[in-house]
Amino acid sequence: MSDQVGFVTMAGPKAEGQAPEIGVGMLGYAFMGKAHSNAFKKIPYMIYPPPAIPKLIAIAGRNQEAVAEAARRYGYEGYYTDWRAMLDDPRIQLFDNGGPNNIHLEPVVYAAQKGKHILCEKPLGRTAEEAKAMLDAVNQTGVKAMVAHNYRFVPALRLAYELISSGKLGRIYHFRAVYLQEWIMDPNFPQVWRLDASVAGSGSLGDLGSHIIDLARWLVGEPATVMASTKTFIKGRPRPEGGTGVVDVDDAFAAVVEFQNGALGTLEATRFAKGRKNYEMLEINGENGSLRFDMENMNNLHVFWADAPKETQGFTNVLVSESYHPFWKYWWPQGHIIGWEHTFVHEIAHLLDAIVNNTSIAPYGATFEDGYRNAVVGDAIAESANSGRRVDIKY
Repeated sequence: MSDQVGFVTMAGPKAEGQAPEIGVGMLGYAFMGKAHSNAFKKIPYMIYPPPAIPKLIAIAGRNQEAVAEAARRYGYEGYYTDWRAMLDDPRIQLFDNGGPNNIHLEPVVYAAQKGKHILCEKPLGRTAEEAKAMLDAVNQTGVKAMVAHNYRFVPALRLAYELISSGKLGRIYHFRAVYLQEWIMDPNFPQVWRLDASVAGSGSLGDLGSHIIDLARWLVGEPATVMASTKTFIKGRPRPEGGTGVVDVDDAFAAVVEFQNGALGTLEATRFAKGRKNYEMLEINGENGSLRFDMENMNNLHVFWADAPKETQGFTNVLVSESYHPFWKYWWPQGHIIGWEHTFVHEIAHLLDAIVNNTSIAPYGATFEDGYRNAVVGDAIAESANSGRRVDIKY
């Protein structure tokens, strides 16, 4: 007689206590659509047990051929060429807006009015006025809404947040951050939507600066004043359809920030830093120590403690990959590092948990209030650069 055990199928009715399904509708299918879709598909088997099972219902975009291909590639059940029709679909409970900045406001407000939970890419609005309209919409309807500031979900940065919020660094004196890229330095690089103020709102300020503004507010506190300069190095770009287009956004900015708690900070972002691919670096100096982080080495946090023995005092490179470090229980043995794409897994899982268990997006995730305040700071930086004077931050 054979000892072989028969095959047992896992198909069939849902087991008691199984995570609920949440239907997802996504607007946009390019860079962020790809990153978010990858995260949705990883969550059920990596964030285990998952707070919810994302069900990829539909993806929306204007180009029918391209959006149909995106739906096939990423595994959505179908697609729409009209985002309103997608948001009218009762199967969709979570709206993921990964479209260009000029299509954040109207779809987000519509989704909130339809009772859909929302994940919106940064910057939330092209201006603080737009961001405030989206904040008001979600406040009025009570849906869960999060801005996709995924760098809050880097394990090393979450560890930095925990060290600062615990008081271990003591009083914070300095915050400095740079975000450097090089991808538009070629004068023949075309005028894509990120170089058009009517679509993007701003250039490096909204694209890169919004990330470091968010980290400054999250890690240190509210800014009180800013003094800034912006620069556009190449003011004309070839249009894809022919001719030359005017570049009316900033290529770079630099700002000095004073925080409400007395800390002094600097923020700088550019897309004209030759050799820099995605270099986001920040350093925080407190009375008891300092922290330093570099996104291109994202599994490391450099830590200096003032009370360390004099003979061994210096910055220590902490490899943030131990089982007790943030998020690491979901991944690999220590030293087996994770990457940029995993931040979206952590981020979206956090949102799903908030939806299913009615928990708060804050303080770990960026709320729409955070998105609005981020936009206020960005507008103040632009105002300071245009006026040549210091600007107070007023929410």
